[in-house]
Amino acid sequence: MIIRSIVDLPLHGGKCPPWLFERMVRLSRAILILIYEEFGSKELIKRLTDPFWFQAFGCLLGFDWHSSGLTTTVGGAVKEALKPYFKDLGIYICGGKGKRALNTPQEIINWGEKEGFSQETFKFITLSRLTARIDNNAIQDGFQLYFHLFIFSKNGEWGVIQQGMDEKTSYARRYQWYSERITNFCENPHTGIVSPIKKKEVINLVAKESKKVQESLVSLVKENLNIVMKELTPKVHIIFKKDHILTPQDFSFKSLRKVWEKTYENPPSNFQELILTEGVGAKTLRALTLASELIYNVKASREDPIIYSYAHGGKDGYPYKLNRKLYDTTIQELEEILRKVKLGESEKLALFKRLPQIFKF
Repeated sequence: MIIRSIVDLPLHGGKCPPWLFERMVRLSRAILILIYEEFGSKELIKRLTDPFWFQAFGCLLGFDWHSSGLTTTVGGAVKEALKPYFKDLGIYICGGKGKRALNTPQEIINWGEKEGFSQETFKFITLSRLTARIDNNAIQDGFQLYFHLFIFSKNGEWGVIQQGMDEKTSYARRYQWYSERITNFCENPHTGIVSPIKKKEVINLVAKESKKVQESLVSLVKENLNIVMKELTPKVHIIFKKDHILTPQDFSFKSLRKVWEKTYENPPSNFQELILTEGVGAKTLRALTLASELIYNVKASREDPIIYSYAHGGKDGYPYKLNRKLYDTTIQELEEILRKVKLGESEKLALFKRLPQIFKF
């Protein structure tokens, strides 16, 4: 099973002050290297890609619980902190915000050539692309990715921390992946999805309920385009409910033609291959989904894939009760780390005092 989690956070403007970022780099380096020395690379990647541990870690370093800047700044600080030690740890972190996110494949290639694992780079690049395309295109929740961090080790473990922005609601949503729990990328891969808001309707093509739609999409692109168009033309003008997430305006014959040009001669054998096909983005998948629903009488999941309002629940128990076991476990883990980490006593004391304040929301 894959641990893949989503956290929604209000967007906060401004930049992290240089003094705070420098402090975060120094503190995160001490804490993360200790975790590596105590537990190894697998546990280090596991913790960084755990949504709640990552959030608590960011708060310990100095960020507010609800700040969207926590994801990008802590991610950047972690990369900066461990970069001088990549070779010694056998752990590499690529990507970042904006253009740095787009440069992730080249960074993976560069490290592969430099450290002698070039034969593994194609696999990691494919995983980076697949996770981004699933969260940006296959789950259409209104969030557009602008931050992507790919973490991997020479042993083969990997993880992803990425974040999308919804300009309409001024929220950001974080998506996290951890390789060791994977069974299927394309069938209900969520185990810890967290958000302060639940959208009324989304398109979730990787939900278990969307399996028939996945199969129909793969079948659809193998059909003759002219026959498909003939079948769709009288149906595409069906009057949809006003609040229906798919409308005739989303249907694009132009998008469908582009897909057929890419897939008809070399059709995908499964939904995962379709997602990875160049030119098949969010708009194209919407058009294909509408076409499949009209032709095959199937329906993609419209449920927003969230489970908790917050990782520990609200203090008043609404909408979810406080998960005291998770709360206590996280606190104990961080306390144990702080006891062992190599920092000055005054700095340690300040962090210990900060711990109880982290979860007061």
